Amino acid sequence: MNELPRALFQRWWHSFEEDHEAVTVYRPDDYDFPLARGRAGLEFQAGGAFIDYPVGPVDAPQSTLGRWRLAESGRLTVTVSFSGSGEPDRELEIVRCDEHILEIRSTPE
Repeated sequence: MNELPRALFQRWWHSFEEDHEAVTVYRPDDYDFPLARGRAGLEFQAGGAFIDYPVGPVDAPQSTLGRWRLAESGRLTVTVSFSGSGEPDRELEIVRCDEHILEIRSTPE
């Protein structure tokens, strides 16, 4: 079974300027982002909690609570679910993760 990297367990913000080839790039809280009208984010917590931070109506992030679990596939993939929120479940394939960058491929379930 694959193990998730320790660096994953923090809050990440979408660095859309760096997205490439169907890979979404995230950077940690302390990253020096260029100015933007709002950035979506996500947070993995040990024990299975997940927080999605979509950009809200006034460009400020909101939060939606969910749960993550390691998917049983040959890749390093996490399944995220949001029971009762109306947000669809999704699979996040972790392409790269260290303390400075998180790259994922996301697909709805």
